[in-house]
Amino acid sequence: MFNSISGKLLIVAIAALSLTACKKLGGKKSGKSSATGWNYDDKNMGNFHVAKVKYPKAGPGLVFVQGGSFVMGAKDEDVMGDWNNVPRRITIPSFFIDETEVANVHYREYLYWLENTFNADEYKNIVSKALPDTLVWREELAYNEPYVEYYFRFPSYNFYPVVGVSWQQAHDFCIWRTDRVNELLLMKKGYFKKDAIKKEMRGGGQDGSFNTEAYLTNPELVQMAKSKPKKTDLKDINGKPRANVKMEDGILNMGYRLPTEAEWEYAAYGLLDQNPNIRKKEKSSGEENRLNQQIYSWSKNPNGLRDNRRGTMQGKFLANFKRGNGDNMGIAGGLNDRGAIPVTVKSFYPNSFGLYNMSGNVSEWVGDVYRPMTSLDGQDFNYFRGNKFQKLFKNASGDYERDSMGRLKKEDISDDEVKNRANYQKNNVINYLDGDSASQVFYGSGVSSLISDKSRVIKGGSWNDRAYWLSPGTRRFMDETQAASTVGFRCAQTYLGPPEGPGFKDGNNFPTRKQRAKR
Repeated sequence: MFNSISGKLLIVAIAALSLTACKKLGGKKSGKSSATGWNYDDKNMGNFHVAKVKYPKAGPGLVFVQGGSFVMGAKDEDVMGDWNNVPRRITIPSFFIDETEVANVHYREYLYWLENTFNADEYKNIVSKALPDTLVWREELAYNEPYVEYYFRFPSYNFYPVVGVSWQQAHDFCIWRTDRVNELLLMKKGYFKKDAIKKEMRGGGQDGSFNTEAYLTNPELVQMAKSKPKKTDLKDINGKPRANVKMEDGILNMGYRLPTEAEWEYAAYGLLDQNPNIRKKEKSSGEENRLNQQIYSWSKNPNGLRDNRRGTMQGKFLANFKRGNGDNMGIAGGLNDRGAIPVTVKSFYPNSFGLYNMSGNVSEWVGDVYRPMTSLDGQDFNYFRGNKFQKLFKNASGDYERDSMGRLKKEDISDDEVKNRANYQKNNVINYLDGDSASQVFYGSGVSSLISDKSRVIKGGSWNDRAYWLSPGTRRFMDETQAASTVGFRCAQTYLGPPEGPGFKDGNNFPTRKQRAKR
């Protein structure tokens, strides 16, 4: 899907949760399998290790979004006449998403790591490919040169959203962020050598850099692990300390990625506040009323652009946007949104999920490939368009290989390999039912249309957009290699566990009652 590890981690983690569930269902403290009767973590019985039941934790910067059903698409009049966001009810499983947009300081941290890890001449292209395009600020008839020079680098803009980043650059940032988070987790647990990080940051290059997927697939490819960690609960078949961590041990992070369009839109609306049970702080289930279909991402004042509560905040703007021609922030002495360009990522009220600037500030990349009729032909559960299925590449000797970034090389799955499957028959389904031979739709990219398989969806309005684009239901697109001064991004992470979150139960659990004796 979006990043190279998400599919594999998903499958492995589901298997891990299934195994740990067996232990719980067995109901015995000894850790005995309810399927075979064999003991877990017993070296006399194979020493099969089963971690305690645990659920993915939110990585740094992320918040939990409880999933549910909602109407995806337009909530206001289609004044643009695009007809590309037809309302349709879908269901989103629970997930994690960044509290804020990725800021300049976060992206500079990424560049700092690249510059130090890949500092040899042979890696110069790696750093140059990751640099944001600061020329997105330049205009023929405007004096924006100070933003070209200073917006990304100067400390006063540290916590402003990074812009000038293409979809591909945002995608690569997510992979890097996953690796750094997991690298730190392993370091804290004592699975890495003390000097491994120093070597990595001093020109380790492709062989000296940590990559999560490479580590999980073949730890020998990552030359940072300890051969004998001193303290660990993980044991090998002989009961000796295990040097390498597996996904089923529940230590590694699930991985960062760009959110799907459906996830982003659901999170932006923050409909949590509209369930009467939530408002009344009731714990019982069964109340499924929604009070209204709001236009913007705030639920206290679902249709307005100004705060309508009484008090000192009455009438304040709720987002950073352009009110009209030549009016980006109002009049001196009474600035309406207090932002001529993007503002800090924690400005304005967060929505009911605790997310900032889901309407306004900068538009954001999501994972999906753009199609105008997406809402009509998509799945109604966990919708996403953009799948291109791949597998790990093996050379003639049957060994895995790493690319210049230290990531495992991939190759496309051939259609011949999947032609007999019941659920899918092609590896590349980006244009499935819309732009392929079965749909009889052809976009003529570059001739009669700008839509192609490299067109990616951007969501949410920006500091330079009118109010119409602030509605989460609106959608636009750009080529995945392009960037703009109005477009940034935030990351997401898959969650596996009870949909209400850690600490809750799956399904409805009813107390056992004695049945009446038969007469």
